[in-house]
Amino acid sequence: MGLLSEVLLLPLAPVRGVAWVADKLADAAEKELRDPSPILARLAELNRALEDGEITSAEFEKEEEHLLDLLDKRNTAPVGHPQKHNR
Repeated sequence: MGLLSEVLLLPLAPVRGVAWVADKLADAAEKELRDPSPILARLAELNRALEDGEITSAEFEKEEEHLLDLLDKRNTAPVGHPQKHNR
């Protein structure tokens, strides 16, 4: 962009700043949503509980199936928004 267009668009700078912050927050939220580590930690905890006799095999299988479904959904969920290209 030229100097003249930068000067003319200067009043819109706060709006562009807010949009940039909103985009960064959305990216961070999506990254956290797709993070498998909480589910993997719960699976490890579930295995420990089974080995220690705190839960039955049936309880383990039911919860394991649920957690694996969640993990699968996180890996196959569509991306929230396309990346924008800055000019």
